[in-house]
Amino acid sequence: MIPLNQRLQRVSNYIKGDYLADIGSDHAYLPIFAIKNKLTKKAIAGEVIKGPFDASKRNVSEHQLSNHIDVRLGDGLTVIQHEDAITSITICGMGGPLIAKIISDGADKLHNKPRLVLQSNIQSSAIRIKLTELNYGIINEEIMEEKGHIYEIIVAEYFENKPTMTRAELKFGPELVKDKNDLFNKKWEREKEALLKIKNNLNPNTHAKRLNEINDELDLINEVL
Repeated sequence: MIPLNQRLQRVSNYIKGDYLADIGSDHAYLPIFAIKNKLTKKAIAGEVIKGPFDASKRNVSEHQLSNHIDVRLGDGLTVIQHEDAITSITICGMGGPLIAKIISDGADKLHNKPRLVLQSNIQSSAIRIKLTELNYGIINEEIMEEKGHIYEIIVAEYFENKPTMTRAELKFGPELVKDKNDLFNKKWEREKEALLKIKNNLNPNTHAKRLNEINDELDLINEVL
């Protein structure tokens, strides 16, 4: 069986429909797992770097799934062709700003209104801001810890009317903020400590603007915690 870490197993729970595009596929583990477990019927494994692309091709071939998984070399959503009736897009294991850039640059590839399942390592707020701009609303979120790292999974669907989020929802997650569990508190206590460290090293005379931004962020974190 394909070795799938807990993070990607959680992501796989949200795959919808018959055609998955996994961007930055990392050995095509997720598409292989999804096909073998009948979570979808066919998939694209997209890779921007030749090494991981070759590894993905080998893996798909070894699992005899070349008829079901198309490994494509290209940047972000450029691997999706207009005629592909994609129903789910997964982008995992990257920073929030990079994921936001990928869906922004490839916005024209979302014509089929696929579900987006996005797992970020840092700065998920960048994703939420971009989703609202693209008329995507968040229907589910998860926070999880693996090997000492805290990750967030965002599941979004296309909405005809542009969804809106408050400043706190954009920063903390509209679903996560409803259920402030121990992991949520742990993550934001860590963020708070990091901000306080930065704050203590800034000169009030030369870094007044940054200090104001940090104080503003700390106020918001304290309010939510």
